[in-house]
Amino acid sequence: MKQQITTDPVLDEIHQTRREIAARFDGDFTAMLDDARRRQEASGRPIWKPKRDEQGGEMDG
Repeated sequence: MKQQITTDPVLDEIHQTRREIAARFDGDFTAMLDDARRRQEASGRPIWKPKRDEQGGEMDG
């Protein structure tokens, strides 16, 4: 029995957006991350930052 492949329009949109962002930055992940951080800061919304343990590493939870 042959299984029919279905598409999910939400996933299609997510993948298309990811491709557009990657193309805008020529696949440079660091540039994508820097841009996301700039936009996040500019949004004015609260940004959760994890607490650090005494050694400077991130703590769970």
